[in-house]
Amino acid sequence: MKMSDGVEQAIHSVAMLSGLSEGGVLSAAALAEFHGVSTSYLLKHLQALSGAGILDTVPGPKGGYRLAKAAKEISLLDILLAVEGPAPAFRCAEIRQRGPNPVSDRFFAQPCTISAAMLRAERVYRAELAKTSIADLGIELNALDDGSIAARGCAFLEIHERKTAR
Repeated sequence: MKMSDGVEQAIHSVAMLSGLSEGGVLSAAALAEFHGVSTSYLLKHLQALSGAGILDTVPGPKGGYRLAKAAKEISLLDILLAVEGPAPAFRCAEIRQRGPNPVSDRFFAQPCTISAAMLRAERVYRAELAKTSIADLGIELNALDDGSIAARGCAFLEIHERKTAR
């Protein structure tokens, strides 16, 4: 399965926003700059995250984005569904019913066994993503970081974070 680049960008952006101070926001341009991605492409995903209730949008020249809820309440599945939508990754097109020498319709009364197996796997995959929050990722990163990653993020936020009232 291949996810769009937007999923990675969205997860990293939400993780970055989890480091904001109370009342702080970051512009889409700042998030794009930090991650070295296109602002216009990232904006599409930030809007999807806002629409899903993951991010709050603060309008105006001093506006930007911030988390709409605590990082521990935002799962990787929440972000994936906001960006990619709820449809399963595998979509059965019933090709078993095509081609030469058709067989009786009675063989198609049950769901395709391939589709059923793929959907079972997707349920496991989604359940695993649902168990991992943005806060969990931060804890894992802190355990690995010698301070370099945190320093990079803090230095960037020091310059680019905009202070607003909550």
